[in-house]
Amino acid sequence: MCASPKSVSHANRHRLTCIPSRRMGSRMSPDALQDLVKQCLEAFYTRRISNLSGLRLKDVLKRKNPYLLRAIGIRTASELVEYLLQMHTQASDETIFGETFVEPIALAVSGGHKSSAKGIDLEVDAGTVYKAIAVKSGPNVFNSSQTARMNDEFQELYHRLRQHLSQLGKQFDPVLGCAYGKRVSPPTTKRRYRIVSGKAFWEELTGDPEFYLKLVRLMQDYPEQQKQRYQQEWAKAVNRFTRDLLNEFADSSGALDWEKILHFNAG
Repeated sequence: MCASPKSVSHANRHRLTCIPSRRMGSRMSPDALQDLVKQCLEAFYTRRISNLSGLRLKDVLKRKNPYLLRAIGIRTASELVEYLLQMHTQASDETIFGETFVEPIALAVSGGHKSSAKGIDLEVDAGTVYKAIAVKSGPNVFNSSQTARMNDEFQELYHRLRQHLSQLGKQFDPVLGCAYGKRVSPPTTKRRYRIVSGKAFWEELTGDPEFYLKLVRLMQDYPEQQKQRYQQEWAKAVNRFTRDLLNEFADSSGALDWEKILHFNAG
């Protein structure tokens, strides 16, 4: 959809895989990039810790399948607490990391600006091409209904910019950019935006084929420095969850009362 999302023929879509400029943004100095990575990791851990500190057992328990919890053979409070916290943080970490690390870095290195359009993160004027980029952590993010919504969001932005871009002779290039993975895919009849992932995504933003490796190198030992703070908050959450679980969802012998859990969740 590098011109009008609906006007590009299916045959031409593969040619529009798409007009990637060799370099969209200006290179940051090594020191500036190092500082940016550190700031983003700081924001990531601050959000992770805040997420844990405000977490309550019932808020998590009401969103989990009690039949599944029973079926996998959980027998002790410690097992259930560990499972609930792991499942919650695995899901929330992906979102938090995208918002505090991936998106800010992509914005900073792209030379573009933050989009005000719903569902779109970056807009980058790259010569004869105007790129609208939705940034995601990984490539396996959309089902069919989400793809349709993404189509609509790109289409809405295109209609808003169409006259202006036409006057400037620029093509509109909608992109789903993924921080990791290897998927690179042109638009299709059902998905009117292209997908670019991992090395290819970061290289398109920066012009640097090594940038995807630089990101992990520049983390250095900062995650280990932050981990202690996180582990302290994790221990508090474990204690809090265990206390509430035994007080409210265990019988007098200390055994988990699955009927009480089910009644709270589904009764």
